[in-house]
Amino acid sequence: MPLIDSAALRFLGASLDVNAHRQALISSNMANIDTPGYRTRDIDFRKALASAISGAEASLPAVARKVQGLIERPDGNNVNADRESLQLAVTQLRFTLSSQLLKGEFHKLLSAINGGSGS
Repeated sequence: MPLIDSAALRFLGASLDVNAHRQALISSNMANIDTPGYRTRDIDFRKALASAISGAEASLPAVARKVQGLIERPDGNNVNADRESLQLAVTQLRFTLSSQLLKGEFHKLLSAINGGSGS
């Protein structure tokens, strides 16, 4: 059991993990934009976060799925650079927000350790 365990820390840690995993998937999609037959993969952020919070972090790769409904080129590839760029921006914003909130949680702990002086 971790030394410091709270629902907020578990949630924010899981959010960082899921966003990092999603960023890797998006990067893989972009790297394969010219690979014939490659299919865009992504995760359902809410489902993956719920799974990670429940302690199933090891299953993150398993929640990746092929994205349906995208326009397929004649070579069978359906990666769309605009979609991936937008998804990457959203993922980066979520990661930054989670890391800033986590920083705030640790600042509260530091303040409590220092007797509320805030330094």
